[in-house]
Amino acid sequence: MFARTYESVGDFIEKQTKKISERLTGKKAVCAFSGGVDSAVAAMLVNKAAPDKLTCVFVDGLMRLNEREQIEKTYGEHFKNPLVCVDGTKTFLEKLSGITDPEEKRKIIGECYIRMFEEEAGRLGKFEFLVQGTIYPDIAESGDENSKLVKSHHNVGGLPKNILFEGLIEPLAELYKNEVREVGAALGLPDEVVFRQPFPGPGLAVRCLGEVTEAKLEILRRADKIVRDEITAAGLGRSIWQYFAILTNELSTGVRDGARRYGNIIAVRAVNSTYTVTAEWAKIPHATLGKISERIVGEIDEVNRVVYDITSKPPGTIEWE
Repeated sequence: MFARTYESVGDFIEKQTKKISERLTGKKAVCAFSGGVDSAVAAMLVNKAAPDKLTCVFVDGLMRLNEREQIEKTYGEHFKNPLVCVDGTKTFLEKLSGITDPEEKRKIIGECYIRMFEEEAGRLGKFEFLVQGTIYPDIAESGDENSKLVKSHHNVGGLPKNILFEGLIEPLAELYKNEVREVGAALGLPDEVVFRQPFPGPGLAVRCLGEVTEAKLEILRRADKIVRDEITAAGLGRSIWQYFAILTNELSTGVRDGARRYGNIIAVRAVNSTYTVTAEWAKIPHATLGKISERIVGEIDEVNRVVYDITSKPPGTIEWE
């Protein structure tokens, strides 16, 4: 039994494409495309059901270093639908100015995304539906009749009540992440997409604790790139579910060039999980952690301390906000 109500991955794909095809009769859709496996699989399902009725929209601004270029390259190699890239940096920073509460940040970002998708859809023509890569843990953690609120995912609890689209298409809403990967593989997506590690919908905003500023995002991008590079160099990229850096919004005393320096603290987070509902912290070799720390404090002048998070989920969440 696949995903509790389907006989197999093939059965899921067949039933979902039929359902999508019926909904898009005489209509078109834009897909909120982040480059992650969830949005990529959702886009492939809609493309399979209605190949001439989908345009994907990627919103930059809260993404990792060089992510837009990577996504444009991968998309061009494996997808046939048009991809529109939007720079939302100014909008995000203006709306998030002075905001420190994580739930408020998530809801602001959710509305920003929707408004940018609406604006782009209006500019491109008439699009009745918005496709999202929402999966079951997003819904459960955002709080529903069967579960308590953990955090409002931008594509669920962060959605504004008044949207201009006729409706949402969320073909993966019954699935866990591992099931989404199975569907992606069955649809022919490459391993680089199918096994891409999870990345939060609100992007680096929920890994940049406190107020989100351009300067803080720049520090975080550089630190996160080092974490990912060193995990990959150690041959651990496919054996760890998710790994990243967090800018903690705390300062500590350090020494730089023989003098006292009050600098930022970077936390490193790495976990293993199957369903994302629970997770265990990853036992990264000390030599790799040492290399990560050495590079971050050596290459990023604004940082003078690196710590490693050894909290499982629960009680901690995978993301810090």
